[in-house]
Amino acid sequence: MTLRARLGWGLSAIAVVLIVPLLISLKSLEHLYETSRLLRDREFAASMLLGSFRERTDDARRAEDALLFIHDQRSATRMQEQIDGLVSFADSLDRYRLDLSASQIRTSLDALRSAAREEYEQASAGRGTVAEKISQQRTRPAIASVDSALGASATMLRSRTRQRVIDATNETLNAERLVAGALPVALVLAFAIGIWLLRSITRPIYELERGMHAIAEGDLTYQPSLPKSEETEFGRLAVSYNTMARQLAELERLRAEFVSVASHELKTPINVIIGYLDLLQEGIYGALTAKQKEILSTINKQANGLTRLVKRLLDISRFEASGGKLEVRDIDLQRLLSTLESSFSVLAMQRDIAFSVRHDASLPENVVWDDDRINEVLGNLLSNAFKFTPRGGKVALSVVPEGGNIVITVSDTGAGISPEQLPHIFDKFYQADNQAQAATKGTGLGLAIAKEVVEAHGGDITVESRVGEGTTFVVSLPVEAAGVRRKRDGAAHVEDVR
Repeated sequence: MTLRARLGWGLSAIAVVLIVPLLISLKSLEHLYETSRLLRDREFAASMLLGSFRERTDDARRAEDALLFIHDQRSATRMQEQIDGLVSFADSLDRYRLDLSASQIRTSLDALRSAAREEYEQASAGRGTVAEKISQQRTRPAIASVDSALGASATMLRSRTRQRVIDATNETLNAERLVAGALPVALVLAFAIGIWLLRSITRPIYELERGMHAIAEGDLTYQPSLPKSEETEFGRLAVSYNTMARQLAELERLRAEFVSVASHELKTPINVIIGYLDLLQEGIYGALTAKQKEILSTINKQANGLTRLVKRLLDISRFEASGGKLEVRDIDLQRLLSTLESSFSVLAMQRDIAFSVRHDASLPENVVWDDDRINEVLGNLLSNAFKFTPRGGKVALSVVPEGGNIVITVSDTGAGISPEQLPHIFDKFYQADNQAQAATKGTGLGLAIAKEVVEAHGGDITVESRVGEGTTFVVSLPVEAAGVRRKRDGAAHVEDVR
């Protein structure tokens, strides 16, 4: 799924799960509105109608009294108007579904109309006794029947209104409970979809970031766990990343091969040049003037510098070509340190530098290291210390056990390195700007080789320095090099440790 499609589906899903509680709420409000409308347009209007009906019934009762005692045409007309009004009210009751009461009221009104007519006729004819009898036996009972029907209608209306209010209340409570339950579920689902969407985007980005960081650190073998399908954006990025890493690895291989071949091919002409320089200085080809000897001496120094550079280049290219493999074996640690001490004591005397070596008594007798490589590392660190330390300065070598490792510290009171240059001193061919204080010029490869060797052993090398105060290198090595596989003769080798 492409990134755009993933975002679209994710956002759509979040919108859906959040809209569901809203739809439920709207449905509940719709039911509540419908119930309120019915209460207003039916129950409340019916209640008003019944009230008016009662008033008209009372008016009919008073009109009947006038008809009985006055019995003129005006009273008869008034009575007929009241009865017609009651009939119209009865017709209105049909709209409010009060059919049973309306039917009973119509029957009572028909009886009332007939009784009122006869009562008027008898009263007009002067037969008051008969008219009063009709009033008592027929007219008033008909009005009472209307009142009774109205009472029944009012009772039914109150019951129906109460039930409608209860139903509306229950619907509202049920909707409230449903929304209260649906909203947390919707929020959880939206949160889960958001987390999935976030992880599906940030995880590949994080993997690519790790891959780019690995390339920046020189690790061209790192493979980010990304889909290789070119149908998605991250799949295309993964393919591009792998292509870039493969091409960089090939370039690195070609570079190392070129350096190795070039260094090897340079050895022969440089050795020939140095050989002829030695012959010229020995006078084999004739006597030399003082100026010629001075020039030959300068050329000889530069040729020897080239020899050291070529040797360093060959050394590091061979180390890289072997994949950082070491030839490790049991080493007598005290012998190794004693050899270093005796080797550099002479140099310390020549340059008038105080050289001290401290061996901790709890050091193990043997360690499993590559003897030649560790000698090269420590020799390089000590050579640098002496190179940058002026006469009268101090160089110290300290070796102590610490947490299962051997910690070797080389410190001096030399020129020091500026803070902005310190992070780069382990880079190949990098040289700090303190070369003016050095006794001899370097190639910028010694510390790079030292770092490669120490890390190949599973150790670590760090540095601290202050300009004008000196530099301290700290090498921490395991007693037994990481990844060692011992052989029967006691030697061992380390494979693919970098």
